[in-house]
Amino acid sequence: MNKNELEISFEFFPPNTNDKIKELLNLVKTLYKKINITFCSITFGAGGSNKKNTLEVIKTIKKNNIECVPHLACISNSKNEIIQLIKMYKNIGIKTILALRGDINKTDNIKTITNNFINSLDLLTLINKKFYKKFALIVSAYPEMHPNTINFDKEVCFIIKKFLFGANKAITQYFYDPDSYFYFLEKIIKYGVEQPIIPGIMPIINVKNLIKFSKKCGANIPKWIYKKLESCKTDNDIENIGKEIVINLCEILIKGGAQGLHFYTLNKIEPTLNILNELIT
Repeated sequence: MNKNELEISFEFFPPNTNDKIKELLNLVKTLYKKINITFCSITFGAGGSNKKNTLEVIKTIKKNNIECVPHLACISNSKNEIIQLIKMYKNIGIKTILALRGDINKTDNIKTITNNFINSLDLLTLINKKFYKKFALIVSAYPEMHPNTINFDKEVCFIIKKFLFGANKAITQYFYDPDSYFYFLEKIIKYGVEQPIIPGIMPIINVKNLIKFSKKCGANIPKWIYKKLESCKTDNDIENIGKEIVINLCEILIKGGAQGLHFYTLNKIEPTLNILNELIT
């Protein structure tokens, strides 16, 4: 691919200390020097944690004139908290928000949560009501179904609703079977959806962690990938086989018409850079 043809974006999570925040900023700067990045997104942290650190990281990145998209998870925040946070994002020059339901933090009171938001449609409604056309809105999509979704038709219906409620774009959960993405896209396009749905890409770094996380988030790891990774005897073997698998996935997605790639970096940029260096001409 030509580096100017596709939207390339990266996800990072907010570190816990100032030193780690500086390290992350250096990583982001390095990426922007090497790759034509559309934006980097910053999560709320696992399980709804690190909200304060998310804001600090975003402020730091914006000060360096780097395009940054904050994740805004609504399930564990009150409407007033969400409104105040969006106002702060507006004041520091944020132009795009990734609007999510989010994970429930273990420390949250479930009664408090149920009084706020049920899903991301509530958040999209709030943003459009209070900040109409002030932000571009990105949402999540699940080609292999969200763990809480009853069936595939409801998954398709829900992403269509997100677009009807004002979403401009979607980024998918990561997957390793390109057919699941193209089938999902085919079903949605039939309903007249024209907004981009960018595939999420997870480099294969740590097999045990990948299996654990995939079970939690509903991402399927095809059996042939299990078999290939089981045959690896060293970490270096895993890195090489993993890179080969993900590069092949990206090539199929690009040839199939994907408008971009969104990389879940886990705050490690080398695996992603190694993949992109093979893809970019």
